Amino acid sequence: MSSSTSLTSGVAGRYATALFEIARDDAVLEKVEADVLALDAAVADSADLRQLLNSPIYSRDEQGRAIGALAEKMGLGREVASTLGLMAQNRRLFVLPGMIAQLKALIADHRGEVTAEVTAARPLSDAQTSALVETLRKQIGKDVALDVTIDESLIGGLVVKLGSRMLDTSIRSRLASLQNVMKEVG
Repeated sequence: MSSSTSLTSGVAGRYATALFEIARDDAVLEKVEADVLALDAAVADSADLRQLLNSPIYSRDEQGRAIGALAEKMGLGREVASTLGLMAQNRRLFVLPGMIAQLKALIADHRGEVTAEVTAARPLSDAQTSALVETLRKQIGKDVALDVTIDESLIGGLVVKLGSRMLDTSIRSRLASLQNVMKEVG
């Protein structure tokens, strides 16, 4: 069993591992990664696509035709398109977001990278992004890729998740901490 298999589990993990190994063996890992990133963006941007993935009212054939048309329109490679077709045939499209996340983790691990999930109150500047990547790289000794999301409710600061570790420097958490301290006092 390969070391990549230990990173994944469940249905999404099995699809991610299979796609990763096919892409690696066929030397098309970069194309598959680009396809998966485009597919991830499409899922995030389209409520209709998310409904297609998650709704049980669509038949296998309807899901298969729709996902096939999507793959063709997006220009997805054979490996990703075939995987999507198989997932539709097996009525497993609902695991696509998990499969994408696990595939990105496998690719990052293959490159010796670690992905840090960063939630920020505002978009990070290039200088802030570079400084954060460099700081994290020094701490863990590996290259770091950032997956940045914006959450204005943080008010300010960052929440950084790296593996099982989490660092929360947001103003929202500091205010919550202050509120708890004030409850204890009086």
